[in-house]
Amino acid sequence: MLPRIELDQQSDTPIYRQLHEQIALAISSGRMVRGERLPATRELAASIGLARASVEAAYKLLEADGLIKGYVGRGSFVEGKSHVDWESLIPVEESAQPAVPAATVSFSASRPSELEFPLEEFRITCREVIDSKEAVNILQLGPASGYGPLRKFLLEYLRGRGVAGRDDELLITSGAQQAFDLIQRVLASHGETVLMEDPVYPGLRNAFLRGGARVVGVPMTHDGVDLESLGRILEKERPRLMVLTPSFQNPTGTTIPEEARNEILKMAQRSGVIIVENDLYGALRYSGTDLAPIKQLDSSGDTILLGSFSKIAFPGLRVGWVIGPRHFIARLTEAKEASDLHSDQLSQAVLLRFAESGRLEAHLRKMLQAGAERLKACLDGCERELPAGSDFTRPEGGMNVWVRLPEPLDAAELATRAARENVSYLPGKYFAVSRPQTNALRLSFAGIEPHQILWGLQVLGALFRSEDSRIKRAQSAEPAPALV
Repeated sequence: MLPRIELDQQSDTPIYRQLHEQIALAISSGRMVRGERLPATRELAASIGLARASVEAAYKLLEADGLIKGYVGRGSFVEGKSHVDWESLIPVEESAQPAVPAATVSFSASRPSELEFPLEEFRITCREVIDSKEAVNILQLGPASGYGPLRKFLLEYLRGRGVAGRDDELLITSGAQQAFDLIQRVLASHGETVLMEDPVYPGLRNAFLRGGARVVGVPMTHDGVDLESLGRILEKERPRLMVLTPSFQNPTGTTIPEEARNEILKMAQRSGVIIVENDLYGALRYSGTDLAPIKQLDSSGDTILLGSFSKIAFPGLRVGWVIGPRHFIARLTEAKEASDLHSDQLSQAVLLRFAESGRLEAHLRKMLQAGAERLKACLDGCERELPAGSDFTRPEGGMNVWVRLPEPLDAAELATRAARENVSYLPGKYFAVSRPQTNALRLSFAGIEPHQILWGLQVLGALFRSEDSRIKRAQSAEPAPALV
């Protein structure tokens, strides 16, 4: 509320400024709060024995400072800052993934193309769910573990493939991102060490970092995580968890061979480390032979596996799942219930109907065909356009290709220049864990038409080659050091 006003008629400071300062202090100190109405100028002038013009002058200064705002017919209201200093309380962090400017060709987003969405089939599916007898229950609150019929469907499917065991249970999550967060809360909330691939998807890395875990990166090869480095790090760090994406890893697109998967499983069991297997991309194989998930190879049943509809259907519906030992899933379910009660049941029911009707399988076949064409365009473009000395992965599926430019090219600096040419990508620094990825970048091809991929790589190739040539010319022009 407005404090008692005390004015000094003998002061050199004009009366209207004294009034301005006292009201401004009341607002900044929190004695007057946002939205509080100030007395009308005539009312305040009469109560403190001032000319109305002096009060009007003080109010004008307060409004110029952004501390109050006057409304015709309503009066003046406090508009000043909250008494809580939010900027110091919650400092702004550097974004894990930058805001990417709009571009004609964007290699920045690892997601399916909306051009491939079967909208008519989706509309039919939604209508079937909404018109069903279950609609009333679907729109009610549901169990934290997920929509029962979808959980049953997924468990039967995964047990039929040998991925889920008899003692496994399943939790529906709001996409894989929530699954990362919940696993961190249950297994790594007290500073535990967590190993993950380096480079890695930043959403995965940040879920553990923000929860206080100690994150250690394991270097990658063209066959996934480097086994020799993994062995040394396991022995040295004694981690609680190891989070891996064995099939078409994001951002590299690499796949761990079956022999290496078995070796990783043995390493983990010797070290007492829990494997968290991120299997978001496994269904997106365009060529070659399907490989068994690590969880399927794990006879102990201790491996935790994450799946999602996001990469094979509609990312906006945010439906994923976690499979693991029954006791662990029970704890994870408690954590989820505390977070959001349960995932959206309508999305779960629609995706279940989409799968049971055969429409998901038909959609996936079209996605695999389109994905194969786009991957081929990306690999062909890299082969033709990248400067000599570049290296890039050659995945058989997924959504991403990882490129290493010849040193000392800086992919982040070049990304800014590429954006001016209407082509965007994410530089490697956004995926780094323990090692800099200065000369690396991710090309996400799944959401772009093949002809756009080729054009985009022509633009990038010309930019990269030009910068590579410029650096080499500059280096050759430098005088040789004197020999002494």
